[in-house]
Amino acid sequence: MSKIALVDDDRNILTSVAITLEAEGFDVETYSDGQAALDAFNKKLPDMAVLDIKMPRMDGMDLLQRLRQKTQMPVIFLTSKDDEIDEVLGLRMGADDYVKKPFSQRLLVERIRALLRRQDAIDGDIVGDTEETKVMERGQLRMDPLRHSVTWKGNDVSLTVTEFLLLQALAQRPGFVKSRDQLMDVAYDDQVYVDDRTIDSHIKRLRKKMRTADTEFSAIETLYGIGYRYNEE
Repeated sequence: MSKIALVDDDRNILTSVAITLEAEGFDVETYSDGQAALDAFNKKLPDMAVLDIKMPRMDGMDLLQRLRQKTQMPVIFLTSKDDEIDEVLGLRMGADDYVKKPFSQRLLVERIRALLRRQDAIDGDIVGDTEETKVMERGQLRMDPLRHSVTWKGNDVSLTVTEFLLLQALAQRPGFVKSRDQLMDVAYDDQVYVDDRTIDSHIKRLRKKMRTADTEFSAIETLYGIGYRYNEE
């Protein structure tokens, strides 16, 4: 049974979402602010966290930043309808996804399930001799899906589940273009719709992380109006 942490200062959201997730078979813990959640996470981490951005004591951005210092567990942000800047900033800081308020609880459940399935596959709970599970080397890039490890020129790069899947999809066929729709299919469940801007934000954040290992990293090329491709270096 996967443990989901819900962190939101809106008691109605906490109660209603917790009831829905428990009915779906999840073990749910709720927190009304970021500091209370962090105190609990320091003792034992959940399998996934769903965080509101604007909260008292410690907001979702601060909580995410502290979490990313110790774990790459999946994180979904809950954002207000007009918080476009917060959405992009959250993705760049390491959130795997976001859901706008007011939201469909069924949509949230599907996004949670999709990220947990991918985390399980990366952790090795779903192992098969496929292209998705083999160690992949492309020039200076080395990816080990079962260990969720990435190195560039021998330097470790820490990626979220979504970032890992996007890089893997691009690097599997160097020189071939992947459209944004194709990358959406890789990173999200079939029942979950995201717009082009979400994929673009993930790619920007992925590039930034790769450039922490190599400031000259340029293997991911943007083809404006078409998509992205990986050029082996």
